[in-house]
Amino acid sequence: MASADPSETLTCPTCQNSSTDTGASEHNFCWVCIDCVLDKQRGVHTHHVCRAQEGPVQERRLQEVARPNSTTTITCTYCVHSPIPAVKSCVMCEASLCDTHLAVHSKSPDHVLIEPTTALRNRKCSVHKKILEYYCPADAVCVCVSCILFGDHRGHRVETFEEVSSKKKKRLKNDLKKLTSRSLETEKRLQTLQSRSGEVREKTSDVTERVTALFRDIRRQLDALEKRVLSEISRQEEQVSLTVSRLIQQLELQKDELSRHMSYLEELCDQMDPLIVIQEQESERENFLDVGKDKGDSRDQQVFRVAGVDEGMISVTLHTGLCDIMAGIKKGINTQGAADLLLDANTAGNDVHISGDLKTASWSHIDQNYPEKSGRFQYDQVLSTRSFSSGRYYWEVETSETGVWFLGMCYPSVDRRGRQSWIGDNNKSWCLRRYDNVQYSVIHDGKWLQLPHSVSCHVLGIYLDYEAGLLSFYELRDPIRHLHTFTATFIEPLHVAFSVYKAWVRIKG
Repeated sequence: MASADPSETLTCPTCQNSSTDTGASEHNFCWVCIDCVLDKQRGVHTHHVCRAQEGPVQERRLQEVARPNSTTTITCTYCVHSPIPAVKSCVMCEASLCDTHLAVHSKSPDHVLIEPTTALRNRKCSVHKKILEYYCPADAVCVCVSCILFGDHRGHRVETFEEVSSKKKKRLKNDLKKLTSRSLETEKRLQTLQSRSGEVREKTSDVTERVTALFRDIRRQLDALEKRVLSEISRQEEQVSLTVSRLIQQLELQKDELSRHMSYLEELCDQMDPLIVIQEQESERENFLDVGKDKGDSRDQQVFRVAGVDEGMISVTLHTGLCDIMAGIKKGINTQGAADLLLDANTAGNDVHISGDLKTASWSHIDQNYPEKSGRFQYDQVLSTRSFSSGRYYWEVETSETGVWFLGMCYPSVDRRGRQSWIGDNNKSWCLRRYDNVQYSVIHDGKWLQLPHSVSCHVLGIYLDYEAGLLSFYELRDPIRHLHTFTATFIEPLHVAFSVYKAWVRIKG
């Protein structure tokens, strides 16, 4: 913009007062308004009367300032008496401009206009006070022309903001693409987890309903069994009472008969006439003596035999009734026991002693000298004779308080010799391990995981759901504690597997 002719009368765009003075930077402002701006920057409030404060215009500006979020609005630097929102900021002037001041602002290329901002000083070189136009990759800073020609960055390779911005936007787009992909993946995982959560709630509701129905049925059967047993007790009591009542009646009749005979004999004894005593029939007297003779003991024994209920009958009724209920419970939970679970001595290593009932495996420092067989383990391990290829099963084992043991399950195709034959050290076996009664570990395919649970019980429960691919271990303490669950897709029958060192493991039941 050309400098104003000093002889011309100029109008200040802020207060609209006429003046022959001109301000710096080729802008036409009266010195009063310039002083107000300077005072404002120094924190001094100055008031002067000008037409810009008059009439509805001033009222409209005050209303604009009072609008919501006005505290975050960038206002015109030169509208000191009535702040007006800025539409542009000049990097050269380090000032923000409203529409009115923008109209009279310099059109020189040095005056770079940007969107309103308060961070104008960040766009100028702190050393040369010139606009930052280039980027120095060597020092990773923005520089001005003087920095390149005369300053510390002389001879450095520089890039324009457009080049740097383009490269950075490209990287940002790649980052955005990665984050978008990650966001989609996260969304899928979230949907999967939400779906899984719904499935868990549905399954929990179903299990709760089935367990509630099972206990309801158990209570019904127990009530029926209780009534049956109590009815049997009442029946026996009635039968015993009837038998005892009959015996009491017989004894009372006998007692009356004896009383009569005793009275007759007393009369004879008191008789003064010898003839009458002599004429008393001897056979009649013997008949009197036969009343109740040799019957007391047998009757007493009969009373003793029937004097109580038949507890054997009650026990048998309870036992058969409870067994029927338990059979129904097992059928209801679709879980079978493993009462016929035995150890196969033909698979035991020579350091493993198998008990006579084939239920206990214990370590022995004496070589057992088992005959050589292709299925025998090289080390101190043993399998069960029975295998599981479908269904749900539960059994319990008891362990020694010291030593090292492994217990779990494996395929019959597991190696029997070499390091890979150890339970858990291959992909054909899964096991729980305890070491020196301190900590549990679980092992599969050679991967060990130490559990956070310390040993607190020596009776363990094992649950297998073949179709679901679940093998779970529990400590049978109070309350029962879940130790670990393996999940897998079983493709062969499973045998119970034990390994013992200075320890023993016994199948309960």
